[in-house]
Amino acid sequence: MNDLFYLNKFFLKHKNLFILGAIFIFISNFFALYPAEFVRKAFDSISHNIQSGTNNKSIYILTKYSFLIILFAIIKGVFMYLMRQTIIVMSRKIECDLKNEIYIQYQKLSLDFYKKNKIGDLMNRISEDVSRVRMYLGPVIMYSINIIFLFSLVLSKMFLISKTLSLYVLIPLPLLAITVYYVSNKINSNSELVQKQLSNITTISQEVFSGIKIIKSFTNEKSVFNNFLANCKDYTKKQLSLIKIEAFFLPLIVTLIGTSTILTIYIGGLESFKGKITTGNIAEFIIYVNMLAWPVASVGWVTSIIQRAAASQSRINSFLLLKPKITDNKKNKPFINGDIVFDKVSLIYENTNIKAIKNISFSIKKRTSLGIFGKTGSGKSSVANLICRLYDSSNGDIFINNINIKNIKLSSLRQSIGYVPQDNYLFSTSILNNIIFSNYKKNSQKINKTIKQVEMMEEINNFQKGLNTIIGERGVQLSGGQRQRLGIARSIYKDSEILIFDDCLSAVDTNKENKIIKNIKKLSQEKTSIIISHRISSLQHCDKIIVLDKGQIVEKGNHEQLINKNGFYSEIYLSQMKKEID
Repeated sequence: MNDLFYLNKFFLKHKNLFILGAIFIFISNFFALYPAEFVRKAFDSISHNIQSGTNNKSIYILTKYSFLIILFAIIKGVFMYLMRQTIIVMSRKIECDLKNEIYIQYQKLSLDFYKKNKIGDLMNRISEDVSRVRMYLGPVIMYSINIIFLFSLVLSKMFLISKTLSLYVLIPLPLLAITVYYVSNKINSNSELVQKQLSNITTISQEVFSGIKIIKSFTNEKSVFNNFLANCKDYTKKQLSLIKIEAFFLPLIVTLIGTSTILTIYIGGLESFKGKITTGNIAEFIIYVNMLAWPVASVGWVTSIIQRAAASQSRINSFLLLKPKITDNKKNKPFINGDIVFDKVSLIYENTNIKAIKNISFSIKKRTSLGIFGKTGSGKSSVANLICRLYDSSNGDIFINNINIKNIKLSSLRQSIGYVPQDNYLFSTSILNNIIFSNYKKNSQKINKTIKQVEMMEEINNFQKGLNTIIGERGVQLSGGQRQRLGIARSIYKDSEILIFDDCLSAVDTNKENKIIKNIKKLSQEKTSIIISHRISSLQHCDKIIVLDKGQIVEKGNHEQLINKNGFYSEIYLSQMKKEID
């Protein structure tokens, strides 16, 4: 239960619903007791009338007690409804609070966290695991309180009537609870296997549908289908195993309850012959036994659900209690206008121990452009990650406006940067919503200007729905070049003081690339821009270029200066020019 103690703060938050629900449970159980008493009184009254020869009152007695039983059942039903409207509603509210807390925590955690954990596992925490915890918060809490109140009320009534009969009829009930506990565990363990296999089938289906183009081009449909079929057969096998156990569950409960009922009739009959109880008491006891049967059976079910909830909450806590590596405890919100300084900065990725950047120093003046050139793996993107503070440097300091980047509030820092990452991600919504993603205040004039700057106006106008065209998952409806340009448009529309373009023109044709670069150059007169690329044609307009190789700066200067050095940059430039001519 230690892991579930984390939820106590939510109980305190919604304590009014919890207390009210407990009161409704008690009242519903209080009214549930009386029908059994009414049955006993009806039996005894009619029996007395038959013995005394006054049968004319029997109809009145039956009508009277039938009405009372129905009335009390209705009152009980009303309070049961109110009970569910408080306890279950409380569980749903806590479920919402817990999901929000997990989601907020996900947003706080650094990129290292996402590299260590699978997306499917993260989704399970916020969906499947929270659903299991909700079962503890709602049904388990409700049934547990119900069991306490019902047992207290019913057992006190039973022992007041006959201690001997009470002891006999209760013998099968502990056995029922223990058996249900073990059967429930079997059901749960098999359910886990079924759920896991269902997740495998879902994953396979998702991969097949996402990679349908590759599957068709390789004519590999049969092999993929056979794999899917094998997993479906395995799922069916596990499901049938679960059904066999579940089929045993209900007959077991009926048998043990029936045993208690038989004991009630047999022992009750003997006690009745001795004159210790009446026939009405036997009928009353049968009702009490049936009232206790499901609560006793639910003890095993409740215990099993608590175990599952504790396991799920443990998994949730392992994420919730993590401390973000990128901390934001500063209130400094300076106006960021672009002066950036790297002072002997190094970066080592913890997961892989790769030294991405080694002791680099450079500066960028506001409203100038910096080009970063290098081969794949040279550390270009790592520079962008450090400026956005997606990672913190292992050594050295980064300053913006002469303030250490770690002393600037994260939201203030990132709001002042328009970043187009290398693996540009688009959302499965409209073109318009992707452009205005950073600021949902729609400005038609600004949107049109942005679209022209990325050379997409003609293409968007050709779409049937224009800006309202839904681009599909990850922008599947668009070409590679269109996706990249839409990512650039999103960054430009943000209207930030610093623009970072990380190899975001690789899929754009040369003609459009040159036009976009000219537009970016105009932007550089108003903003600080950093252009990262392995194509020199994208960098030659930059005011300053740094050349990275294996995480170190090997050359600095503008395009002409670097060409005249006849070094690494010049060598690659001549090679790329030759390829373009060929």
